[in-house]
Amino acid sequence: MARDYDSQLLESVAVRRRRMRDALLFGAQRARRTADERLGKLFAGIAIAAVLCAGCVGWSFVQHTLAKQKAEQQRQQQQQQGQMQPLGQPGTSQQPSGPASPSPSNPSKPSKSPKPAKTSQPAPSHSATSPAPVQS
Repeated sequence: MARDYDSQLLESVAVRRRRMRDALLFGAQRARRTADERLGKLFAGIAIAAVLCAGCVGWSFVQHTLAKQKAEQQRQQQQQQGQMQPLGQPGTSQQPSGPASPSPSNPSKPSKSPKPAKTSQPAPSHSATSPAPVQS
């Protein structure tokens, strides 16, 4: 019987301490405070998600800008090499700059000759019923 009383007493003291701690932390309106805490956690989660999204967008912008700069540098280096290459080759004549079309001897500038459009044609079959594909 004495052990039963002691365990009840210890349990009631623990319950009282928990209630006192909750009253100190949350005040008289404990039920309202838990809802407020949940809303606070929701807003904090939304703010963290927004910061992460902004970080991803910023990282993507930086990567895109760096890639664009690298491509521009490569294009400038190719232009410089293209300008230096004909000057260094013996036996080539320099052409005056202007609206003239590029010569075939200049390998750095591609020629603007029209290329035939590629059309997809079915594979030729060896049966007698299908017509032969038209070649242009």
